Amino acid sequence: MKLGVVGLPNVGKSTLFNAITQAGAEIANYPFCTIEPNVGVVPVPDERLDKLAALYNSKKITPTFLRFVDIAGLVKGASKGEGLGNKFLSHIREVDAIVHVVRCFSDSNVTHVNNKVDPVSDMQTINLELIFADIETVASRLNKAITMQKTGDKKYKIETELLQRISAHLESGQPVRTMTFDEEEQEAVNGMFLLTAKPVIYAANISEEDIGNDDNPLVKEVQEQAAQENAETLVICAKVEEELSKLPPDDKQMFLESYGIGESGLNRLVKKCYKLLHLISFLTAGEKETRAWTITEGTKAPQAAGKIHTDFEKGFIRAEIVPYEVMLQMGGYNQAKEHGKVRSEGKDYVVKDGDVVLFRFNV
Repeated sequence: MKLGVVGLPNVGKSTLFNAITQAGAEIANYPFCTIEPNVGVVPVPDERLDKLAALYNSKKITPTFLRFVDIAGLVKGASKGEGLGNKFLSHIREVDAIVHVVRCFSDSNVTHVNNKVDPVSDMQTINLELIFADIETVASRLNKAITMQKTGDKKYKIETELLQRISAHLESGQPVRTMTFDEEEQEAVNGMFLLTAKPVIYAANISEEDIGNDDNPLVKEVQEQAAQENAETLVICAKVEEELSKLPPDDKQMFLESYGIGESGLNRLVKKCYKLLHLISFLTAGEKETRAWTITEGTKAPQAAGKIHTDFEKGFIRAEIVPYEVMLQMGGYNQAKEHGKVRSEGKDYVVKDGDVVLFRFNV
């Protein structure tokens, strides 16, 4: 899964992205790579892995991970190709969700692109460029749908009506993610790859001095605006996160405690992104490796097995399931089996978050 990190100049976007990539690079046993200079892969924090690995004396622990893409080049007029506009929009089209960094701090040494700190205005600047781009996309599809109505196929009439509704919503200055669709319509919208249909987290970037301050008026503005857009908000100090990412693992908790923080903002961001994309993890464990696997909510057992290997899905027989909490309570798979806590599930079983799974298959 890819998440695009966006934001206007001097809002702390690059600082936050540096923290993301450095944090990932320091975790030597986790799958990490900087695929390109502007892409970083970081693990999804999961405290269950260490405890499960301890039961099995696993030699290796492998978390699941998310990919963050640093998307640069936005200026006002990007939807018309200004600056690196076309490149910016094409990069956003490729991501699954957007992390929009918004400046919620004042600093005379860091000039704002509009010469004033106004997070809602910043949010609207980027949102409008995405809306303008979607208006063009929808207009093009609408023209084709209207033309194809002449064939007499009813599906083009339905498509035309849907596109007209979306167009009117965009023209009113609202993103597509604030609309409601039935299941069939949602499937059609997903196929349009509209920029404003993507889920968004607003990262409200505060100063070090404002950490722990629940009354920051700029943050409240961001939260109110985000709520109107069906978007999420996360309060974070990019500068502190960057400093934290450079520390040895043993010093990180002490650093967090000095700021009165229980968990790093980066960990909270990754977890929130994971939830935003409706992702869950099932777990596998053994002496060689304890590992988390990413699936979307609602995934059935054979498709979950296919995440490990295609042969597992093709030859799926059954899934032996022990919920993580039960596994921990029993002290391992064999003990869980002795107490009748191992469930045998078939092809229609929907895998749950935290299921510890042993797949049986035959190829």
